Amino acid sequence: MKRIALLLPLLCLAWAWPAHALQVTDDRGVTVTLAQAPQRIVSLLPSLTETVCELGRCQRLVGVDRYSNFPAGVQKLPQVGGGLDPNIEMIVALKPDVVLMATSSRAGERLQALGLKVVALEPRNHADVQRVMLKLGQLLEVPDADRIWRAIDAGVSAAAQSLPAGVRGTRVYFEVNQGPYAASESSFIGETLARLGVKNIVPAKLGRFPKLNPEYIVRANPDLIMVGQRSADGLQARPGWQSIRALREQRVCIFPAEEADVLVRPGPRMAEGARLMARCLLDKAPKGAKP
Repeated sequence: MKRIALLLPLLCLAWAWPAHALQVTDDRGVTVTLAQAPQRIVSLLPSLTETVCELGRCQRLVGVDRYSNFPAGVQKLPQVGGGLDPNIEMIVALKPDVVLMATSSRAGERLQALGLKVVALEPRNHADVQRVMLKLGQLLEVPDADRIWRAIDAGVSAAAQSLPAGVRGTRVYFEVNQGPYAASESSFIGETLARLGVKNIVPAKLGRFPKLNPEYIVRANPDLIMVGQRSADGLQARPGWQSIRALREQRVCIFPAEEADVLVRPGPRMAEGARLMARCLLDKAPKGAKP
């Protein structure tokens, strides 16, 4: 009997301890421990929202940032502000098991101080998209996350293979926002352009998304311009831009808002973004471009 009495506290401790706690190290280098895969998730970054859904766990989202709009079903969820200015009280009220956010957000410490688990992940290039996919697969206990990533990567390769040799070497300017802010060679978008075999006029040394002097684009004289509808107004009216070859020859692809979202988010719709760029190149690129 004494032996049983001694064992009882140990048995109680064993029952209280989670069968297999989850540990994930995020992009801050912080190791986050959860008793089990999270069932209630708040996402504060559209690319993370889309990745959760691509992994088949969309139903676990209980709140998203104001910019998360894909898949369509997430638009019905409570919006908790932006990634940089989230509504802390609203997030706490949703009682999430974990909050997913960008490393650039300053809300992490406040949320952690209130007892919430925070996982900060920020995909910025193709390798990051793969890493975040696998990391969230680990967190959400999705065993085939690597297979999902391979299918996405294969889709980008297929888009590149769909282009004829004459399109390769086209000199492209991709504007992500008015300013103008451009996507350089070192950006996620620049990596996609490189895989399609075209030349980005904005070098990596300027940073991922540099704000350019409009005269820089005039001097670079791209063969083709890619721009979202939100930023397309007034291109012809910019000083000196009438002389740019792409504008003179009407080689401009203007992407509607829905397509622009696909292109500028480093997430699971990467292959779709590559197909949109490939379609633009097929339609607008001068044939016989040289590297």
